[in-house]
Amino acid sequence: MSKRILLLTGNPGVGKTTVLTKTVEALKANGVSVGGMISREVRESGARVGFEILDLTSSRHGWLAHVNQKSGPQVGKYRVNLQDLDQIGVKAIEQALEKCDVVAIDEIGPMELFSQKFKQAVEQALEGKKPILAVVHWKAKDPLITGAKQREDSETFTVTLANRDSLPDQLKRKISEPL
Repeated sequence: MSKRILLLTGNPGVGKTTVLTKTVEALKANGVSVGGMISREVRESGARVGFEILDLTSSRHGWLAHVNQKSGPQVGKYRVNLQDLDQIGVKAIEQALEKCDVVAIDEIGPMELFSQKFKQAVEQALEGKKPILAVVHWKAKDPLITGAKQREDSETFTVTLANRDSLPDQLKRKISEPL
């Protein structure tokens, strides 16, 4: 029996989002519709200034967090933009649950967990029937992450420099099995 929930974790900067993105591209190339959200770091003059949220279906994007964000919960030097997270990220997950074959969520981490709507959307995805490909923060302690990792229908992959190039193909095969 193939696992329905595939979780990616690993050290910061190891390439978790890249593995997820390459897997999504490979699935789409095979005619599988994938929706959800991806967070990408944004750099200016070589320095990280924040994280952008991208809706995989509509290509809408906004800020997850930024160094110049005036309000919102603080994580390190960033403030989380709950409005964009709810309007773009959460909507992307909800749309994927409704209309796509596979749901991608990057990332279930400290910034995103400030949003109740985000937690509810992830919970809904976990309880659903569709395959999920998600990045979970490597050391965030939250009942949502712990619960996702402990589910019988979930499998966790630790992204490393050694396996990150072969993982997208492996994940694509795992997701394509039940479809």
